[in-house]
Amino acid sequence: MAEQQPVVRAATLERPEPVETASVDELRALQVQRLKATVARALQVPHYRKQFAAAGIAPSDVQTLDDLKKLPFTTKEDLRQNYPFGMFAVPMNEIVRIHASSGTTGKPTVVGYTHGDIEMWAMVMARSIHAAGGRRGDKMHIAYGYGLFTGGLGFHYGAEYLGCAVIPVSGGFTERQVQLIVDFEPDLIAVTPSYLLAIADEFDRQGIDARKSSLRIALLGAEPWSEGMRAEIERRFAVDAVNVYGLSEVIGPGVAQEYADTKDGLTLWEDHFFPEIIEPDTGKVLPDGQEGELVLTSLTKEAMPVIRYRTRDLTRLLPGNARAMRRIERIKGRSDDMLIIRGVNVFPSQIEAALATEQLFAPHYILEVTRPDRLDELAVIVETREVLPPDAMLVLADHGAHLIKARVGVTTTVRTVAPGSIERSQGKAKRVIDKRPRN
Repeated sequence: MAEQQPVVRAATLERPEPVETASVDELRALQVQRLKATVARALQVPHYRKQFAAAGIAPSDVQTLDDLKKLPFTTKEDLRQNYPFGMFAVPMNEIVRIHASSGTTGKPTVVGYTHGDIEMWAMVMARSIHAAGGRRGDKMHIAYGYGLFTGGLGFHYGAEYLGCAVIPVSGGFTERQVQLIVDFEPDLIAVTPSYLLAIADEFDRQGIDARKSSLRIALLGAEPWSEGMRAEIERRFAVDAVNVYGLSEVIGPGVAQEYADTKDGLTLWEDHFFPEIIEPDTGKVLPDGQEGELVLTSLTKEAMPVIRYRTRDLTRLLPGNARAMRRIERIKGRSDDMLIIRGVNVFPSQIEAALATEQLFAPHYILEVTRPDRLDELAVIVETREVLPPDAMLVLADHGAHLIKARVGVTTTVRTVAPGSIERSQGKAKRVIDKRPRN
């Protein structure tokens, strides 16, 4: 059982928590204590028991943070192989929440939470919102999706924990987003950066000056975005646009947060998530400052501890700024082939699996990613198995788009082409053509 977490409510969060001003030695001592407890807890999971036994590792072998290198990595595939609840370290009667994210096989990666996990998640989210400049009494407009996706509920509980009034709008219905911002006058907005620009366009369409809205802070994440996009968002809304980082396999949003007063990288909440940077091909741990793949170990999760989870996100660790906890640089990209379309994780094999349910589609396709306006768009060009009349091709294309939306959760444009139209590869097939501008 995890150590009792201190209850940190809104009034306390109006000033920095003690851990935010702790010395490096104090932080490392806390991390060692929590790492030992996490390793012991992980042995309640059959997957970790097998991995540790195969590597000849006992909990007593982990006495320092450097000993973490002895432990095997955890991957998204491990979570899929143990679908749905095989990675849980507690019985189901202690699980109070289940979230999930999509995966390449069609099965989602499933994450469970105890009461303690929900309390911890709300606290780190409240800490993140406070670091961004949010305060008790603010109103927060949440335009992240709700449901199995962790974004909406993660921000929701964190904002309430901090003492904000939550406006749980969720995504979509852009015209209504503008109306509610104008009418409810929120101080904060949590949303993907690309969708916030779409909201800005809707302000323009309605002839309303977004710079005169009540918003002062935008908390942006769930997809890569550039400094150029930050500048445009801040120009069009007159807000501070700050970066948010998280992933459902580790907790959801709330793993790291950019401070609004510095905007110089995301402070990683190291009292709950221990970071490493590795060379993606070899798994070698790299020193701070070198770019590689981010690996995270949870330190306080009860329901589903994760040991050395390979995020596939490429970044580097930077020194803390006026605090012991280190920062991560803006995510550069991913070490795998995942696409992020409007905040939805998309793998080519997911598209392939959806198309394979229709016998008229051949197994030859290309994904074309463009950004004709503010939002990414995904076109799927797929061959038919036989020559069909033009009207039938259009009907089949619409059917393909429906299959992808239903199984993957992303809106696409499907274009059907005649057999043999797509160039064959002599080696690994090139599935993705990225036509988005580089900025």
